[in-house]
Amino acid sequence: MYPLHLPQSRLLFFFAGLVLAFVFIRISVRLIRAGVRWWPGNFTPGGTHIHHVVFGTVLLVLGAVTGIAAPDDLHELRVSAAALLGVGTALVLDEFALLLHLRDVYWSKDGRLSVDAVFLAIGLTGLLLLGARPLGYDELYGEGVGVRIAVVLVNLGFAIVALLKGKVWTGLLGLLVPVLPEIGALRLARPGSPWARWRYAEGSRKLRLAYRREARVRQPLIRVKIRVQEFISGRHDD
Repeated sequence: MYPLHLPQSRLLFFFAGLVLAFVFIRISVRLIRAGVRWWPGNFTPGGTHIHHVVFGTVLLVLGAVTGIAAPDDLHELRVSAAALLGVGTALVLDEFALLLHLRDVYWSKDGRLSVDAVFLAIGLTGLLLLGARPLGYDELYGEGVGVRIAVVLVNLGFAIVALLKGKVWTGLLGLLVPVLPEIGALRLARPGSPWARWRYAEGSRKLRLAYRREARVRQPLIRVKIRVQEFISGRHDD
């Protein structure tokens, strides 16, 4: 356990709030969907269903304001604010698909995007806790400011290319893990990604290879990922 005055402690409390709130809200919505009588159910004052993204937004604001306003020596209050931010983040990201589509797609196929968003947030925060630093590979380029800026820009460029190629996890996690962005940027783009639409002509060899790789490699991995996600978050409608 980190001493409370260290930034890692606030990150740890944020991480704990994120994970615990996500697990709790997914248990809650699964019990509601199953019609379990003893569980309180949806919050519907006056017949209006208040989605948990609303509570998450309020908690995010409270956590942010508390963290900014708390004096540096009130470490307990600062880590509490970090935990509040984690809880709020979980509640907001768990309905990320609703915010994107502006309609309730929670249990639809599109709703899986919310689970992806939470898993990505957990993965990035976990890497930060393990000591990773965004674009901060000090051991690779020493003290030179010019070299540091150049490496950061090059790595960021590779990460952007990976994202344009439809490799979201590789591009974002690559901001913390060396070499990942380069791998994602140099490999074939996913069919339907912006890069494939811009660079791969219809019927071209690269596009055919991209479709074959998608069917042979990526789709089986996606099916495994969906099984793991639905084990945790509940089954979505196809």
